[in-house]
Amino acid sequence: MLVIVVPCVLLALAGNAARSALRFDRVAILDGQIWRIFTGNWVHLGWGHLGEDLAGYVLLWLLFEHELPGWRCPALVVLGSLGVGLGLLLGDPALRWYVGISGALNTLWIAGAMLLMARRDWLGWVLALFLVLKLIYEQLLGPLPWSVATTGGPVIVDAHLWGALSGAVVGAAVLLSSHWQTGRNRVGGQV
Repeated sequence: MLVIVVPCVLLALAGNAARSALRFDRVAILDGQIWRIFTGNWVHLGWGHLGEDLAGYVLLWLLFEHELPGWRCPALVVLGSLGVGLGLLLGDPALRWYVGISGALNTLWIAGAMLLMARRDWLGWVLALFLVLKLIYEQLLGPLPWSVATTGGPVIVDAHLWGALSGAVVGAAVLLSSHWQTGRNRVGGQV
């Protein structure tokens, strides 16, 4: 869990200089600062924004610690950071800047829910439904009412969508790989 929490807190302690140097900034990325595709997810608008995102991460980590033990939860957040950054760069050309890890948390959320669903655990279906309803609300009506107050700035709801789409792709890949490996082991055991 600390693999995600510690860098976010350290970057918050570094203040505005770190945020300016690392945020997703379309002009800077197009000028060659490609690290911002990834690092923009790890800096936040302020302590309220960081607190909300880290509370979400801890909750998701607790929900999925059995399905995604060890390095798997942080790895999904890292993959989600890339998916969100690339999604915003390629799919949201009007967006100038972005900060926060909430989009990448949606990667973890849907991938974890998919793993639960594959085990026929009803909680996976509930979590997936809640995320889909949240995404629909955000796309149609904008950010959830309390999120603007706690972040201290604009909420880029498309980051949540790109994160969820990244999670669906990664979750499907994990499930297909697991299915393929299980089938391969069955065939190998019969020979």
